[in-house]
Amino acid sequence: MNHLTFQVGRRSLCVSVVAFAAVLHGFGSLAASDHVRKSGYAVGTETCGSGDLAFPKVQIDMKAGFCAGLVASEEDHLKFPRSIIQVPGRDLFVVADMGGWGHADGRLLLLDPHAAQGQRFKELLTGVEYPFGLVIGPDKKLYASTAETIFRLDPLADDPRGTVETIIRHMPGRRITLPDGTKLDESAHPLKQFVFDRNGRLFVNVGAHSDDCITPAPITRPCAAAEGSSAMAAIWLFTPPSGGVFPALKPNDPDPPHTVYARGLRNSMALALHPNFPDAGYAFLQGENGRDLPDIFEPNEEINAIERGRHYGWPYCYDLSTPSPEFKRVLQSGVYKSLCTANALYKRPFSLLPPHGAPLAMLYYHGAKFPELEGKLLVGLHGYRPTGSRVLIYDVDDHGFPKPAPAPVRYHVSCAADPTHNFQTDAGDVAAASFEELIAGWHRVNGARPQGAPVGITVAEDGAIWLVEDKNQTIIRIDRAAGDPPPPLPCDTRSQALIDQLAAFVARDPQNKVRLATLRKNLVEKHCVGCHSDFGLKAGQSDADKDATVLRFMLSQDGWIYPGDPESGKLRTRLRGIGAEKLMPPGGESLPKSEPGYAALLTTADLLVAKMVPGTPMRIKLGLPQRKFYGKANKECGEIPAAKVVVVTQRNAVDKPGFSRFFRPADPYLNGECTDDDGYYIRQEFLVPVQ
Repeated sequence: MNHLTFQVGRRSLCVSVVAFAAVLHGFGSLAASDHVRKSGYAVGTETCGSGDLAFPKVQIDMKAGFCAGLVASEEDHLKFPRSIIQVPGRDLFVVADMGGWGHADGRLLLLDPHAAQGQRFKELLTGVEYPFGLVIGPDKKLYASTAETIFRLDPLADDPRGTVETIIRHMPGRRITLPDGTKLDESAHPLKQFVFDRNGRLFVNVGAHSDDCITPAPITRPCAAAEGSSAMAAIWLFTPPSGGVFPALKPNDPDPPHTVYARGLRNSMALALHPNFPDAGYAFLQGENGRDLPDIFEPNEEINAIERGRHYGWPYCYDLSTPSPEFKRVLQSGVYKSLCTANALYKRPFSLLPPHGAPLAMLYYHGAKFPELEGKLLVGLHGYRPTGSRVLIYDVDDHGFPKPAPAPVRYHVSCAADPTHNFQTDAGDVAAASFEELIAGWHRVNGARPQGAPVGITVAEDGAIWLVEDKNQTIIRIDRAAGDPPPPLPCDTRSQALIDQLAAFVARDPQNKVRLATLRKNLVEKHCVGCHSDFGLKAGQSDADKDATVLRFMLSQDGWIYPGDPESGKLRTRLRGIGAEKLMPPGGESLPKSEPGYAALLTTADLLVAKMVPGTPMRIKLGLPQRKFYGKANKECGEIPAAKVVVVTQRNAVDKPGFSRFFRPADPYLNGECTDDDGYYIRQEFLVPVQ
């Protein structure tokens, strides 16, 4: 296979009303009285799993033969769960709950999945700063990490805290001092993922202190924080004494020595060790969280084969060999001269991952439950952009390496105007390892589920796959499912309450009422009925009823309309033939020339969308790629990418000084707990007028 084309979560626009109604009926049932919401998921009586490992089934678009059960949610007082591991030989799991960023209230929890709901967790340790990594060591003991340390403990002891033995400490953590003396109270990537190899050696991620190490121009020197014997943006290697087990450190013991095994790795949160490593000098595979750029398709994330002494590019290169323009002068001379293109120190990525996917978990599957996955590589993408929120499956060779395919290699883009995209760099299409999706486009659907953000993944001894999903405080177990999978939920489906609200806005605006009637008569009834079925139109309806029916049909469709932002909706791109999807209606490319007034109809459609919500369209300022916004109770509701448009209803919010109140944006940018408020708040300085 040299390419992948996924349509999961998408809908052809030439779909019958009967088929669409079936989707809406299945979706609508999620809001029925026999369903409750847990962490934003609608759950009912259907379960995934069997016996006392049968958990409420949640509707996540998955590969056929798999289902997802909701083991725990925010109702279980989870705060910010990040990783999970099984206690060897016991049907118990340890969960690392960070508590949140900027706090030292992290916990290690013991999960008993067989216990009754509400009684599944026991606190093992509290007051832990940024717990993240959880690994069963070569001595079969449980190892865990904080921002600065690695320690082991017995999770089954009566007093787990009394069994804690620290083996590594004083690594760069939250609070660091840079080589120039600058003190940071919150380093950008303080979390410590780690892995033991088969000889007991310990490899630890020491993440970069910032996104891209950019200092005031001109940049003439290498990134100081990534240099030397204590380099950040690196993998550190600790070698145990003879016997292969690190001793417990006493208060006055020196820290064990380390070497910088590999450099130029911005944040190595996904590490996978294959039994055949370190063949050919490779220690393990790493999933790289690349630098942030506003472009949704640039840069790509990476899978790297980690080799001693090599440099993997950050912050000087990204993608395969693209030099970072900010470091042009650094790349002209010295040790990093031509690093990205002609320097033996540099090791190119083994393969690219979807851009901004944020790989936070990676492992090889071994288990009896899913023989079709045996030996394959699973990668969890945590990122909130349409290229994240999923779990990938890679076929691998005998050495554990994903199998590359010649260009073009395509990947799925969830809820986007172009549902697939080629792996590309500045040089064009490139080869990459192709993959399947175990979980596909875990996008938010109002009333059904929130957007998923998988972090930790582990395979239980019975072969089930366990996921920790931090955005919505959940733990999910993946089991075998019988029969055909349910149809994927449509992207961006709005609640009926929101459709009612938008329809009322149009009905109260005399100009938009005229625009809607014009579009219904001259576009929908004249050109679209047939290919697009009847749009819900019935004989005997009044003109007003016909207008309302057409509007509601369009508002219910998959990403057709984003109020206030006509350029982002598929109604515009499909009518004009913009992007990769088919032009609608058929033959539409000839209509602007052959039919007088057709071009004006397209403008009318834009105006209907642009003026749909009373207020002032404002664009999210360029700069940082995403801007957070909040609900009335100051709850974080999501992040809107730069350059997106929202409709501001109150420039200076009376009830939240310094913020502007705006109408809800396009659904993908909302999380599952902010669905009941029709107004949201964003800092005024993040907004600029639409030009």
